[in-house]
Amino acid sequence: MDKRFEGTDDYVATEDLMVAVNAAVALERPLLVKGEPGTGKTVLAFEIAKALDRPLIQWHVKSTTKAQQGLYEYDAVARLRDSQLGDERVHDIKNYINKGKLWESFDADHKPVLLIDEIDKADIEFPNDLLLELDRMEFHVYETKETIAARHRPIVIITSNNEKELPDAFLRRCFFHYIRFPDEDVMRRIVDVHFPDVQKRLVSEAMNVFYGIRDVPGLKKKPSTSELLDWIKLLMVEDFPPEALRSNDAKDLIPPLYGALLKNEQDVHLLERLAFLNRRENN
Repeated sequence: MDKRFEGTDDYVATEDLMVAVNAAVALERPLLVKGEPGTGKTVLAFEIAKALDRPLIQWHVKSTTKAQQGLYEYDAVARLRDSQLGDERVHDIKNYINKGKLWESFDADHKPVLLIDEIDKADIEFPNDLLLELDRMEFHVYETKETIAARHRPIVIITSNNEKELPDAFLRRCFFHYIRFPDEDVMRRIVDVHFPDVQKRLVSEAMNVFYGIRDVPGLKKKPSTSELLDWIKLLMVEDFPPEALRSNDAKDLIPPLYGALLKNEQDVHLLERLAFLNRRENN
């Protein structure tokens, strides 16, 4: 019987996330994971592979990625060049077939975890073009007239940042999970995993500031979990006293080392304006 996913020492998994992963594995359906950036969607695939002791194959999708690239690519240009040079390799077309990540996962000796990362970055047809292969776990190589079937059905983890809607036909074939932004209790557990020796008071004050900033209306980009961890690391390196973070209102001050939390000038200016208005009201 396969192991069940229960998180790892380095990854705090909520109960509903564990249920979703184990359900997708049991149903042999791709797990589609959504959530705002920085909530650990991509890292989840690494941790599933580690927890279940499976090899990990990563397919990072870009705006120019085509579904065919996940299967294979035929390098006709290289074959033409070799034919002009009289290379013996030209007589076997297999020398010019480059395996894609899906083919790699089908060929794996042991049941792998296949990460298809940020599927929403690609063309809208990209998910539909993979439907048949993900359903049947096989595909045809036209140049060699062979069918490639999965030796072991991979555990497929697909992430999306909701940049564009995914087709209904694709969604029907997936088990879906939305990673909610961690509440304060879960966030404390996440911080403890990464920084077991951090001062509890520093974490408490930092989280007050962090969640206060996230609550500010009109932010272009709310700081994420990974940015909070970066910020706490910097506060520890700079030996920042917890008292220096305390404020009656988290919007009163631009936080120290704010470059770890705020990633664009609009949000910095927004907080500066709020700080100025609050100071005027208090004077």
